[in-house]
Amino acid sequence: MAGGVGRVHPEPTPDRARRTGRIHSVESCGAVDGPGLRFVVFVQGCPLRCRYCHNPDTWDPGQGAEVTVGSLIEEIQSYVPYMKFSGGGVTVSGGEPLLQPDFVADLFAECRRLFIHTALDTSGFAPPERARRVLEQTDLLLLDIKHPDLLRHKALTGVDGRPPRTTARLAAAMGIPIWIRYVVVPGWTDSPADVEALADLVQTLPTVEKVELLPYHLLGRHKWEALGLPYGLDGVAPPSEETLARIRQQLADRGIPAD
Repeated sequence: MAGGVGRVHPEPTPDRARRTGRIHSVESCGAVDGPGLRFVVFVQGCPLRCRYCHNPDTWDPGQGAEVTVGSLIEEIQSYVPYMKFSGGGVTVSGGEPLLQPDFVADLFAECRRLFIHTALDTSGFAPPERARRVLEQTDLLLLDIKHPDLLRHKALTGVDGRPPRTTARLAAAMGIPIWIRYVVVPGWTDSPADVEALADLVQTLPTVEKVELLPYHLLGRHKWEALGLPYGLDGVAPPSEETLARIRQQLADRGIPAD
């Protein structure tokens, strides 16, 4: 497994090892956040307020645990044999990783020095200079497209939908492979018009390899209740298999592979 083919793997520096960030948790052998078995770091803090968020406990950037890049790398190295065997690596998810660009970039730089594949799971909601700092150390971008329509994006997430598009174009221009992640929410993101708009957007990004359809679920609803928050999608049920099959076919008709 080689991360960042054709890119420089920088030498270790004490400053990188000492860099701190705030994380929510880690998953040592994740199998759904990029290729192979992944060591997944869930960072703390997110500016989005997605109605379907299953981790609202990651929103507050002041919560979680403060860790150093060096301590995470030490833990990650225990799992390198599993990563190499499976073609996996390290994924940083959230929360929103681009809220902590220096921490994530330094963690990825250390991973790549060790030839560990890096994947960034992000909404793309960040200024270009912040996104670029992390993308320069990223081997695979898992880009969460919340909604292809800008007004619906704001209604679903509470934030502007233009910065994620800028991040997507930046990653494509840098030649970074992209997997689009799209949450299928009945009544919100599943109409034929929504899917056509998604396909239109994807086809402007030449490095997109596939679209991952993520069925909306209710597993995080109890967290909203525990935090005393009104749940944003009351009465919405998960999508049917027929709906998911129709969306896959609609994307396939546009030449876009979808899982």
